[in-house]
Amino acid sequence: MSWLSTLQAAKRLGVSEASVRRWSDRGLLPVQRVGKRLERRFKAEHVDRFVAPAPAGPPPRSDRPRVTVAGQVVDVPTHLATLYDTDAARTRLTAPFLADGIRAGQPAFLMAHGEDLASYMESLDAMPGIDLDAAIASGLLTIGAAPGSNAREALDYFEKVLWSAVDRQATVIRVVGEMASVRDVFTSERELLDFEAMFNTVGDRFPCVALCQYDVRKFSGQAVLAALRAHPDISNVSIGLLLK
Repeated sequence: MSWLSTLQAAKRLGVSEASVRRWSDRGLLPVQRVGKRLERRFKAEHVDRFVAPAPAGPPPRSDRPRVTVAGQVVDVPTHLATLYDTDAARTRLTAPFLADGIRAGQPAFLMAHGEDLASYMESLDAMPGIDLDAAIASGLLTIGAAPGSNAREALDYFEKVLWSAVDRQATVIRVVGEMASVRDVFTSERELLDFEAMFNTVGDRFPCVALCQYDVRKFSGQAVLAALRAHPDISNVSIGLLLK
């Protein structure tokens, strides 16, 4: 059986690697993920039989979506790590961020459990114009302890839910992850940090703004440093947005 890399498949089809990745993400071209970095591999026979879909017409001209976080406008997509060191600071930035999305009808995802989740429920329930039960019942707000137990499961989860949101015409998708809560479900902290580094390959293809919350009381300095390195978008925001 002959397997091809993304580059080899692209050359065989005479298209860009981005096109091959897009077709595989949409399920048009069968793909297998391999290795720790979940690299794509394609069967040569599938590539040779593949017929590229006709290109769509140009999208209507529109302004690029923007999202305000703590008074600062950030680009879409954006993947940020935010740091805090008190219980009071946990929801100071992220609860209003989620509430703004719910009011605007934008799908929101919250990954938290235990006292972290209870803190969010209390903060969101107190926000003006928020019917928390209705948001959850309608699917506008999705709550989970974690997107999976390892990097592969988590990436697969977000591939699925982000495509689903886009198919429902979502212009902005908001994600908040309380990373200590998420770590509790992952098989290891290393697996969590690997997922953080690889999330950019998924999130950057969608109108997604993801805020990954790190309670520095629960992570080592080495882990926090690794988390910051996994979020290159922090270079585009002021340091005041990251530290609470």
